[in-house]
Amino acid sequence: MSEYSESRSSPLPSLFRRHSSGEIIKNLASSVSSSLLPAFGTTVNETHLHLKNYVIAPYDRRYRWWETFLVVLVIYSAWASPFELAFKKVAVGSLMPVDLTVDAFFAIDIILTFFVAYLDKTTYLLVVDHKKIAARYVAKLWLPMDVASTLPFQLIDRVFTGQVHTGEAFRFLILLRLWRLRRVNQLFTRLEKDSCFSYFWTRCCKLICVTLFAVHSAGCFYFWIATHNKNPENTWIGSQVSDFEDRTIWLGYTYSIYWSIVTLTTVGYGDLHAVNTGEKAFNMTYMLFNIGLTAYLIGNMTILIVHSAIRTFAMRDAINEILRYASKNRLPEGLKEQMLAHLQLKFKTVELQQEEVLEDLPKAIRSSIAQHLFHPTLQKTYMFKGVSQDLIVQMVSEMKAEYFPPKVDIILQNEIPTDFYILVSGSMEVLVYKNGTEQLLTKLGSSDMAGEIAVLLNIPQPFTLRTKRLSQVIRMSHHHFKQILQPHRQDGKILLSNFIEYLKGLKKEMLEEIPFLTELLSELATEPIDTNGDAQNQESLDGHTRVEELADTVRVIIHGHSPNENTTAGKLVYLPDTIEDLYSLAENKFGKKASIIVMADGSQVEELNVLRENDHLYYIF
Repeated sequence: MSEYSESRSSPLPSLFRRHSSGEIIKNLASSVSSSLLPAFGTTVNETHLHLKNYVIAPYDRRYRWWETFLVVLVIYSAWASPFELAFKKVAVGSLMPVDLTVDAFFAIDIILTFFVAYLDKTTYLLVVDHKKIAARYVAKLWLPMDVASTLPFQLIDRVFTGQVHTGEAFRFLILLRLWRLRRVNQLFTRLEKDSCFSYFWTRCCKLICVTLFAVHSAGCFYFWIATHNKNPENTWIGSQVSDFEDRTIWLGYTYSIYWSIVTLTTVGYGDLHAVNTGEKAFNMTYMLFNIGLTAYLIGNMTILIVHSAIRTFAMRDAINEILRYASKNRLPEGLKEQMLAHLQLKFKTVELQQEEVLEDLPKAIRSSIAQHLFHPTLQKTYMFKGVSQDLIVQMVSEMKAEYFPPKVDIILQNEIPTDFYILVSGSMEVLVYKNGTEQLLTKLGSSDMAGEIAVLLNIPQPFTLRTKRLSQVIRMSHHHFKQILQPHRQDGKILLSNFIEYLKGLKKEMLEEIPFLTELLSELATEPIDTNGDAQNQESLDGHTRVEELADTVRVIIHGHSPNENTTAGKLVYLPDTIEDLYSLAENKFGKKASIIVMADGSQVEELNVLRENDHLYYIF
């Protein structure tokens, strides 16, 4: 327990010292909780790797075991001190050797305390200087109280006088041992913060100990009052048991504890009650104390029980709010059932998602968790096949996990695209509404994507997506997807290639529901894409060598005639970068050069930034 170091050392070196001694840290969390933290701005000197000679670290495992052993002795002292006050026979009899042994251990602890380093509250550094440790121990009056609670006064008096005195002064000095009870409170405080122990049961154990100590102490003091009355028969126990002082100790102790418990629980059988004035005064004091103790116990137990059921209360309140809302607004029964199912699933999966916990974690840890959970799923998704691991890592870190109950719509047809989804588990149906009827187009399973067509092509959602059974999905917003993809040009081309191949493999029924998709595929197919990174034509007017431009570029519909003519259907194209490119686009599409470009209202187009999605442009030749 002793090492070499300077007068002060940071808490960090202790961790190095433990590791260098060959001890294996099995629980990182417990090692962190047992270490001492420096204040912000404090310089930690990593060259001080050891404690000073004959200095004990307060978080040393061996010293912790010593403190735990002393707590066991404190429990004995808390029981024996009031017991020996009430029953003087045991104070000089059978318990005396045990008391002397216990006092010897606490005397050893007094000596050890002069070598235990402490934490400076101003700098949060570990002070290991012997003089400062001793000065602090003496200045806070801990030393005088520890000595007073350890000295065997009765034995010392016997050594100096040669006689055994059983006066009341010596018996009350025994109560000084109750000073040691502070160690029990420190132990419970440490256990309540230790994740290895249940907070509920630790707190319950503490409340039980407080109650038992109060019952035991009150019973012993009440019996002591009876033994010091001049008329033994005019006492609470003398009226029931004649010659109680000559009877066995355990009979008197049983009666005392019985009275104490009955009074504490306010049952009041009436068979044991105060007889003289002194007993009545003590009873009134004890009952007033019981009011506070009962409030303390009930308050703590209420908090523990309510805390364990707080999620249930919140769920029931939320369900009632939904029912009231649905009834007030006369929502359809099916929609109300969807709302209730989603809410119940949210509360059931809150322990799995733990969003509040994850938000408090550093981004690196959150990313590692996401990689562990969803990296395999993303690798199996068609769009991300062949892309770099770096891109997949960034994508997974930005994705959010969600659960959806069965028969719930995740995406609605014709809604504005904001996110796309990847199915982790479960199954979904792709639906479309035609002529007022619902038609099933296809089904999705694990690692399938949904909503990506609308996001990448920047069009309204062409399909409705509905869960078939309990499903877990990960989603990403269009904004985050575009930001991550911008610096990855090669991966963008691979993504686009995978996306185009997927579109080409769609069923005819699905292709019919996506406007201009057939024409768009033919345009994209006119220029081959090199997945190794070199595009065949860098001057492509459709900009399909970068997949993020598909989601960001404005699409317009061009016509090769004036606005007042309606001879041919328009062509959907991506808006080029300059007005000159827009004129060149006419030559490529219609085979002749246009003189001006106008809108449907006849206004001439001179700047591209005024154009919006799906605007109609008319070339005048």
